[in-house]
Amino acid sequence: MSPWLLWLIAAVVLGIAEILTTSLLLGMIAGGAAAAALVAALGVGPAFQFGAFAAVSFALLVFVRPIATRHLHAPSSIRTGIDALVGIDATVVAEVTARDGRVKIGGEIWSARSYDGASTFSVGQQVQVIKVDGAAALVG
Repeated sequence: MSPWLLWLIAAVVLGIAEILTTSLLLGMIAGGAAAAALVAALGVGPAFQFGAFAAVSFALLVFVRPIATRHLHAPSSIRTGIDALVGIDATVVAEVTARDGRVKIGGEIWSARSYDGASTFSVGQQVQVIKVDGAAALVG
Protein backbone atom coordinates (compact mmCIF):
# COMPACT_ATOMS: atom_id res chain seq x y z
CA MET A 1 0.00 0.00 0.00
CA SER A 2 1.28 3.46 -0.88
CA PRO A 3 2.57 5.63 1.98
CA TRP A 4 0.32 8.54 0.98
CA LEU A 5 -2.72 6.28 1.25
CA LEU A 6 -1.68 5.15 4.73
CA TRP A 7 -1.29 8.76 5.83
CA LEU A 8 -4.65 9.62 4.30
CA ILE A 9 -6.33 6.72 6.10
CA ALA A 10 -4.74 7.89 9.35
CA ALA A 11 -6.03 11.42 8.73
CA VAL A 12 -9.57 10.17 8.09
CA VAL A 13 -9.56 7.91 11.17
CA LEU A 14 -8.26 10.76 13.33
CA GLY A 15 -10.85 13.11 11.83
CA ILE A 16 -13.66 10.70 12.66
CA ALA A 17 -12.26 10.26 16.18
CA GLU A 18 -12.25 14.07 16.55
CA ILE A 19 -15.89 14.25 15.55
CA LEU A 20 -16.73 11.66 18.21
CA THR A 21 -14.66 13.27 20.98
CA THR A 22 -14.79 16.99 20.07
CA SER A 23 -11.50 17.51 21.92
CA LEU A 24 -9.91 19.66 19.19
CA LEU A 25 -6.79 17.56 19.64
CA LEU A 26 -7.20 14.67 17.25
CA GLY A 27 -8.38 16.99 14.50
CA MET A 28 -5.12 18.93 14.67
CA ILE A 29 -3.14 15.70 14.44
CA ALA A 30 -5.36 14.66 11.52
CA GLY A 31 -4.26 17.85 9.79
CA GLY A 32 -0.65 16.79 10.27
CA ALA A 33 -1.41 13.37 8.81
CA ALA A 34 -3.08 15.02 5.81
CA ALA A 35 0.04 17.15 5.27
CA ALA A 36 2.19 14.03 5.45
CA ALA A 37 -0.10 12.37 2.89
CA LEU A 38 0.45 15.32 0.56
CA VAL A 39 4.21 15.14 1.02
CA ALA A 40 4.17 11.36 0.44
CA ALA A 41 2.08 11.83 -2.72
CA LEU A 42 4.81 14.14 -4.03
CA GLY A 43 7.23 11.22 -3.69
CA VAL A 44 9.30 12.61 -0.81
CA GLY A 45 10.96 10.15 1.58
CA PRO A 46 9.69 8.93 4.96
CA ALA A 47 11.88 11.32 6.97
CA PHE A 48 10.25 14.34 5.32
CA GLN A 49 6.82 12.77 5.68
CA PHE A 50 7.29 12.44 9.44
CA GLY A 51 8.79 15.91 9.53
CA ALA A 52 5.76 17.38 7.78
CA PHE A 53 3.46 15.43 10.09
CA ALA A 54 5.24 16.70 13.20
CA ALA A 55 5.59 20.30 12.01
CA VAL A 56 2.00 20.72 10.84
CA SER A 57 0.55 18.93 13.87
CA PHE A 58 2.64 21.12 16.20
CA ALA A 59 1.67 24.31 14.38
CA LEU A 60 -2.02 23.43 14.45
CA LEU A 61 -1.89 22.52 18.14
CA VAL A 62 -0.01 25.67 19.13
CA PHE A 63 -1.64 28.27 16.88
CA VAL A 64 -5.05 27.04 15.72
CA ARG A 65 -6.34 25.01 18.68
CA PRO A 66 -6.33 27.92 21.18
CA ILE A 67 -8.33 30.07 18.77
CA ALA A 68 -10.82 27.27 18.11
CA THR A 69 -11.15 26.58 21.84
CA ARG A 70 -11.95 30.25 22.51
CA HIS A 71 -14.72 30.12 19.93
CA LEU A 72 -16.26 27.07 21.58
CA HIS A 73 -16.57 28.88 24.89
CA ALA A 74 -18.44 31.95 23.74
CA PRO A 75 -19.05 34.69 26.33
CA SER A 76 -22.63 35.30 27.43
CA SER A 77 -22.79 38.54 25.43
CA ILE A 78 -22.78 36.62 22.14
CA ARG A 79 -24.70 33.49 23.18
CA THR A 80 -28.19 33.16 21.73
CA GLY A 81 -31.41 31.30 22.52
CA ILE A 82 -31.68 29.50 25.82
CA ASP A 83 -27.88 29.38 26.10
CA ALA A 84 -27.99 33.16 26.64
CA LEU A 85 -30.03 32.67 29.82
CA VAL A 86 -27.36 30.68 31.64
CA GLY A 87 -25.63 32.87 34.21
CA ILE A 88 -28.31 35.58 34.18
CA ASP A 89 -29.85 36.80 37.43
CA ALA A 90 -33.55 36.22 37.97
CA THR A 91 -36.12 37.33 40.54
CA VAL A 92 -38.35 34.77 42.21
CA VAL A 93 -42.04 35.63 41.68
CA ALA A 94 -43.50 32.36 43.07
CA GLU A 95 -41.65 30.20 45.57
CA VAL A 96 -39.13 27.97 43.83
CA THR A 97 -38.74 24.42 45.12
CA ALA A 98 -37.31 21.23 43.71
CA ARG A 99 -40.57 20.64 41.83
CA ASP A 100 -42.08 24.00 40.92
CA GLY A 101 -41.79 27.77 40.95
CA ARG A 102 -41.69 30.90 38.83
CA VAL A 103 -38.93 33.42 38.16
CA LYS A 104 -38.75 36.64 36.17
CA ILE A 105 -35.89 36.63 33.68
CA GLY A 106 -35.43 39.80 31.64
CA GLY A 107 -39.10 40.76 31.88
CA GLU A 108 -40.45 37.28 31.13
CA ILE A 109 -41.93 34.82 33.62
CA TRP A 110 -40.37 31.36 33.47
CA SER A 111 -41.23 28.17 35.29
CA ALA A 112 -38.35 27.24 37.55
CA ARG A 113 -36.95 24.55 39.81
CA SER A 114 -34.02 24.56 42.19
CA TYR A 115 -30.90 23.24 40.51
CA ASP A 116 -29.76 21.06 43.41
CA GLY A 117 -33.21 19.66 44.04
CA ALA A 118 -33.14 20.58 47.73
CA SER A 119 -33.06 24.37 47.98
CA THR A 120 -36.11 26.60 48.32
CA PHE A 121 -36.17 30.24 47.23
CA SER A 122 -38.76 32.71 48.47
CA VAL A 123 -40.58 35.45 46.55
CA GLY A 124 -38.40 38.47 45.82
CA GLN A 125 -35.12 36.59 46.23
CA GLN A 126 -32.44 36.99 43.55
CA VAL A 127 -31.24 33.72 41.99
CA GLN A 128 -29.03 32.81 39.07
CA VAL A 129 -30.00 30.62 36.13
CA ILE A 130 -27.69 27.61 36.19
CA LYS A 131 -29.24 25.61 33.36
CA VAL A 132 -32.38 25.49 31.21
CA ASP A 133 -34.15 22.13 31.15
CA GLY A 134 -36.94 22.16 28.59
CA ALA A 135 -39.19 25.07 29.52
CA ALA A 136 -37.92 25.34 33.11
CA ALA A 137 -35.03 27.37 34.39
CA LEU A 138 -32.92 25.54 36.96
CA VAL A 139 -31.79 28.18 39.44
CA GLY A 140 -29.45 28.37 42.36
